[in-house]
Amino acid sequence: MNACVLHVVGTRPNFVKAAPVITALTTAGCAQTLVHTGQHYDARMSDIFFRQLGLPEPDTDLGVGSGSHARQTADLLVALEQELTARAPALVTVYGDVNSTLAAALAAVKLGIPVAHVEAGLRSFDMAMPEEVNRRLVDQLAELLFATSPEAVGHLAREGVAADRVHLVGNPMIDTLLTHVEQFDPTSARAAHGLPERYGVVTLHRPANVDDPEAAAAAARVLADAARHLDLVVPLHPRGRAALSAAGLANAPGVHLLDPLGYVEFMSLVRGAAVVITDSGGVQEETTVLGVPCLTLRTTTERPVTVTHGTNRLVRHGELVPALRKLLEGGGAAPVEGPPLWDGRAGGRIARVITGWLERHG
Repeated sequence: MNACVLHVVGTRPNFVKAAPVITALTTAGCAQTLVHTGQHYDARMSDIFFRQLGLPEPDTDLGVGSGSHARQTADLLVALEQELTARAPALVTVYGDVNSTLAAALAAVKLGIPVAHVEAGLRSFDMAMPEEVNRRLVDQLAELLFATSPEAVGHLAREGVAADRVHLVGNPMIDTLLTHVEQFDPTSARAAHGLPERYGVVTLHRPANVDDPEAAAAAARVLADAARHLDLVVPLHPRGRAALSAAGLANAPGVHLLDPLGYVEFMSLVRGAAVVITDSGGVQEETTVLGVPCLTLRTTTERPVTVTHGTNRLVRHGELVPALRKLLEGGGAAPVEGPPLWDGRAGGRIARVITGWLERHG
């Protein structure tokens, strides 16, 4: 099979989702190219993930870096158009809902190159979220749409996406988790960061929580209050660290601020946590499979399956501490069953659809 699949990744969640797909396509003998946009450019947020996940070195690193949404997307469009023109792949595969995802899909279809979208159909129904804008547009552009849950398939159907373009395959992010789960060592991770036996993990990076100074101050206050009940370890993106530190979180008793961690280090902390407090989509999924209680500091989630089949609960700022206290008192319900097809074999399902499509269109 000579037709080339070009993968575009740009952020940590992209890397986790892409790894099992790339591995499965390699096994199938499919020629591939990996382009890293550099949207996450810090080595602690990029290089270590490639090493730990067994991803090949990117064929190209565009080094786009950060910026406003408009500037970053514009820079990505220009760089990706040049890359796609030079390489002329048969299919461009994009992941998730970040600016790199949208830019790659738009650049590809403008050049007449079909797009496959891994993690299609997720909806928060909150158009104030940049990710919601990105995922909706990409799903309208994509030729192949790979859904992680039945709810996602339903959203696409209601939006008029042809059923033969949509494939329910499960969750490749969970493939990666299950592949590496035996490497997650909570005891060593806890000792490395001087944590007590019972602790919580916090991840916050959404603009609604960290970009606006007032929002960051509100998040810092509620986390400082939560830390009076449980030590909290908080690995932060550089942007979130600056905002939350300026809001006083760094000085709160019981709060342990960390630089970004590698995949294995971070998931080791999550696996051993009494609770995870997050605004991340992927962390909601990972805690669901690990059976770790998750409090999501948002009013909506594009992953409702983590609430209905998992350990996740949406909370507002004022609800966080009461919900935390209830969990610590033993009030957290364990999941009844895992979401369908979250079985570690999504990458193989995606690869079979892609190779079949290439045989028909290559």
